[in-house]
Amino acid sequence: MNISELARRLKITSTQLYDLFPQIGIDVGRRAIKIDDKVAHKIMKNWSQYQPLLFKKPEEEVKTEIAPEERKNVEIPAIITVRDFAALLNLPVTKLIVTLMNNGILTALNEKIDYDTASIIAEDLGFAPSQKSDQQDETGETTSDLIKTTIESEDPSSLRSRPPVVVVMGHVDHGKTSLLDAIRKTNVIASESGGITQHIGAYQVAKKMKTSGEEKLITFIDTPGHEAFTTMRSRGAKIADIAILVVAADDGIKPQTVEAIKIIRAAGLPLIVAINKIDRPDADIDKVKRELSDQGLIPEDWGGATICSLISAKKQTGIDDLLETILLVADIEKEKLVANPAGTTIATVIESHVDKNEGPVATILVQNGTLHQNDFLVLDNTLYGKARLLKDYYGKALSEVLPSQPVKIIGFKKAPRIGDCLTALPILPESVEKMNRNKEQLTAGSIVIAPKLSEKDKGIPSVNIILKTDTLGSLEAIATTLMKIEHPDVKIKVTSKGLGAITTADILNAEATKSFIAGFHVPLSAQVRDVASEKHVDVKLYKIIYELTDDVKTRVEELLAPLIQRTITGAGTVLKVFRNDHGSMVVGLRITEGVLAPGVRVQILRNGEKVGEGKIKTVQLGKIEIKEAVNGQECGILYEGRVELVPDDSVQAFSEKKIKRTLES
Repeated sequence: MNISELARRLKITSTQLYDLFPQIGIDVGRRAIKIDDKVAHKIMKNWSQYQPLLFKKPEEEVKTEIAPEERKNVEIPAIITVRDFAALLNLPVTKLIVTLMNNGILTALNEKIDYDTASIIAEDLGFAPSQKSDQQDETGETTSDLIKTTIESEDPSSLRSRPPVVVVMGHVDHGKTSLLDAIRKTNVIASESGGITQHIGAYQVAKKMKTSGEEKLITFIDTPGHEAFTTMRSRGAKIADIAILVVAADDGIKPQTVEAIKIIRAAGLPLIVAINKIDRPDADIDKVKRELSDQGLIPEDWGGATICSLISAKKQTGIDDLLETILLVADIEKEKLVANPAGTTIATVIESHVDKNEGPVATILVQNGTLHQNDFLVLDNTLYGKARLLKDYYGKALSEVLPSQPVKIIGFKKAPRIGDCLTALPILPESVEKMNRNKEQLTAGSIVIAPKLSEKDKGIPSVNIILKTDTLGSLEAIATTLMKIEHPDVKIKVTSKGLGAITTADILNAEATKSFIAGFHVPLSAQVRDVASEKHVDVKLYKIIYELTDDVKTRVEELLAPLIQRTITGAGTVLKVFRNDHGSMVVGLRITEGVLAPGVRVQILRNGEKVGEGKIKTVQLGKIEIKEAVNGQECGILYEGRVELVPDDSVQAFSEKKIKRTLES
C-alpha cells in the first residue's frame, strides 16, 4: 500500500506517519513510497492504540523513574504467551504488542516469549518481575515442594540411590516411540497412530554398566506431546530427572523441537540430544549440530556442554551407548537421585483414565517410600481409593513398588488428575475426611459444563465444542492446547467435556448448544451416528492430538471476517459540474492518477476527507464515449451517488479484494 494512501485513510499527513513508524517498531525510511499490506492493515486495526503517540507532549516522552517501592511485583513463568502476559500485567494486548515492537520484538498474541524477554518488558512498564517456580495447589504447597520436604525430613543415613527418571521429547515423527521401542525391544510402535504417542506411559529397563558390570535401572516417561508434560509441570509435579531430546538427522530442528528445548530449560533438566535416523542417506549430522548451536546448545565435540548421542532407533544403532550416557549423567546428579524406601510413601500421577471393566485407574510414579498392595491412597486429606491391584508395564501383578518405579493402580474411587501427588498409608487415620461427593472430579460418563461467556464476549462468534476422550491425560492435554489457539475476534467454547464413548445425550447436547463433537480415541456406535445424522450434528473422531487442534484452528479461521484490501486504480479532480439530476451528475474531470473507466466504484474526498462513495456510469471525451481516461486527460463522466460533487473534489476509483484471515492476523 502507498504510504500517502495509508495517511489519507488515517486522516493524518504523510510526515506524521513517517514520524510514527519508528515509535511502533516499523523500520521504514523517509524515502519509502510503499509498505507491506499486512503491516498497513495492522496499523489501521490498532490505530486507536497508536494515535495517542502522535499527540504526545514532549514532557510526556520523558520517562519518569519509578521508585522500587512503587513497582508492583509480578511473578512470570519461564515461558508465557503474549496474551497471557498481557492478562498477567492487566494491560490491553495491543499495548503490550506495541511495547514489544518498540523493543524490536515482533510477535502475535498467541506466540510465546521467555522469561528474560518478559522481565525486560515488565520492568519497562513499571513492574518488579520475578521468575515463577512450580505453581501451587490449593493447599499452598507445590508437589515438588512436598516431595523435597519429605525427602529432606528423612534420616540421611536411610536415603538410598534410586533409578533416574528420563523424559523423552521431540518433534512429531522424529522417532520418540521408535527409540523407546528399541530400548524395550518390544513392538509398541505398531499400536501407535502416525508415530505420535497419545498417552503418557512409563517403562523401566535394566542396563549393565560397561565399566563396573553393575546392572542399573532407568525409568522412561513417554509424553503425548509437550502439552501433557507442561500440564504436569504447571501443577508443580517434578517427575523427571533427565531429558532426552530426539532430533531426526534428516530433518533437523523443527518448531516443536524448539518448544521442547524451552520446556526442558524451564524445568531445569540435564539434557541429552539423541540425533536419530543417522542411517538415512540424507542424514546431515553437522547441520543438526549447527541448528542446535543456534538454540544455544553447543555440542561437546564443538567445545560446548551439550551431550549428543548418535543413534538409529530403527536399526538399534547407538542405543547401548545412549543408555550408558544416561547413567553417566545420572551419576553426576546422584546426590539428587535419592529416596528412602522405608519412609513416607509419596507418588505422582502421570496417567489417569477410566476403564470400562476396571473403573478409574491411574499410572503413578513412586518418588519416596514403598507402595504396598492394599495401601490407602490419600490426596489433600481426601481418600481417593485403595491400591487393590498393582501392575507393572507388562501386566505382571506386584506386591510392592519402590522409588522411581512406575505402576498401574486399580482401586480408585474417582480418577485423580495428572500431576496429583498421592500419599499411600497402610492404615487410614481418623484425620482423613470422607470423600467429598460435591468436589468436582471427572469420572466415567460425567459431563463438566463450561462457564458461559461473559457479557463483554456476547456477540462474538464462537466455535462450540463437546470434547470426549478415553483418558484424563488426553482430555487435559487437548483442553490446554485449545486454550492457546483462541483469537480475540472468535471464541473457543468447550460446552462440555467428559470421558468415554459418544452417547445420544452428547448428540442432543450438541444440537442444543450448536456444537460439534470432537471424539479422541473413543468409539461411536452406528445408532449414535444415525442420531447425529438425523440431528445434523457434526461428529469428528481423531487419533492424533494435532489433527484435532488443526481442525479447530481451521474452524476458528472460517469464522474470522475477511480483511478488505482496497486499491486505488485511478483518480481525478472535479473541474466543473455541468448537470445535476438528483443522484446523477455530469461533471468534468482532470485525471491525476491511473485510469478511470465506466462501471468503476469511486470514493469522494473533499479537503482530504472522505465524504461518500458512488459509481461512474460512462466516460466521455468530447461527445464520444470512451473505455477509459488516462492520467493527464480531461474528460466528462456520468456519476451516480448520494454525495453531490463540487469543484476541487477528488474522485478516486478503487477495487476491493477480500483477504482470508488467519489466527495470526
